[in-house]
Amino acid sequence: MTTDDSARAEPVARLEQVSKIYETAAARVTALEKMSWEVGRGEAVALMGPSGCGKTTILNLLGGMDRPTSGAIIVDGENVAAMSERQLEHYRLRKIGFVFQFFNLIPSLSAIENLELPMLIAGTPEEERHSRAETLLETVGLKQKGFKRPEELSGGEQQRVAVCLALVNNPSIILADEPTGNLDSANSKIIADMLINLAKHEGKTVIVASHDPKVVEAFPRMYHMRDGVIQRAA
Repeated sequence: MTTDDSARAEPVARLEQVSKIYETAAARVTALEKMSWEVGRGEAVALMGPSGCGKTTILNLLGGMDRPTSGAIIVDGENVAAMSERQLEHYRLRKIGFVFQFFNLIPSLSAIENLELPMLIAGTPEEERHSRAETLLETVGLKQKGFKRPEELSGGEQQRVAVCLALVNNPSIILADEPTGNLDSANSKIIADMLINLAKHEGKTVIVASHDPKVVEAFPRMYHMRDGVIQRAA
């Protein structure tokens, strides 16, 4: 792991004094409090901490799935927190790729159809959709299983399809929330290595949230979180 901040790439995503407070009739919960943090372009970083420490909140804010209570979220020079709903839709479709613990594949569609769907929404021509989906499946060793539905694939295979799904529109930032939570140790390593290689070989910025030390320790940079703040970097 590197600890030399002087060698880091230019920031691609930055939180500036960000707070996020969830209010319900029963309680007021501060998920993040005046947090400032940045990630370099092309870095692979991991956020580690117990449930409720703010890891998922950070991913949701960076991904435009939620808005901060206060503060700014700057991605490629734009304040995501100030975007309109329409701008956020375009931002999520074009710039962000999501990988979740639960594979988020549509059960009635084959693997290749799951990959083609977001490209269809983005207006990608049919021939290009099919070719890109096949190429992505080939890169994760699933070319021969493209016409199988999720229930016909193992958990590790489904998560490999889910990583491909995050890549179909060629986003520059990959956000992964507990991507190995439902996998055994062997498949967890495969997925962690895939995500790290996206940064190393394709220049993607990869941010993973996990409580699994074996997963996060594989990442070049790791941040420990507790109670809505980053306590230290490793």
